[in-house]
Amino acid sequence: MRSRQRFAAVGAGSPMTERRIGIDANLLIAAWSGRHPWCERAVDLLADDARQLIVSELLWLEVMPKALYYRRLEEAAFYRGVFARAEHQSVNPAVTDQAKQLAERHGLAAMDALHLAVALQANADAFVPGERPDKPMFRVTELPVTSLWSPPP
Repeated sequence: MRSRQRFAAVGAGSPMTERRIGIDANLLIAAWSGRHPWCERAVDLLADDARQLIVSELLWLEVMPKALYYRRLEEAAFYRGVFARAEHQSVNPAVTDQAKQLAERHGLAAMDALHLAVALQANADAFVPGERPDKPMFRVTELPVTSLWSPPP
């Protein structure tokens, strides 16, 4: 909980960014939950002003509906804070075409391919999912993919 409070205290001003980072729902869930050993690393990444987070409406759809439906207001506020300071990449035909290519080339699940395509279309420097490094998304060569279980980018 303390780490989430630290994230909430981070200013939503114009951070000076150095790295553009795509993220997935598992990273947000890990940061919110506080249960996983890598939770602190997830919060550190989300709160780091040296990183510009890249998100899409797909990521919103993965985390917000249940938090809102079940009236988990603190959780929804946490996700809103992340989305408020992130860059939003639209999902357009170029993103879906690239996702199809990535999925076919690397054997990716649909949502993983879409999140990676969003990051690529937004010219991300890296993608950081909340997945173990043995998942298919780590076969992607078009963009560095770094697990929370590995040193941060």
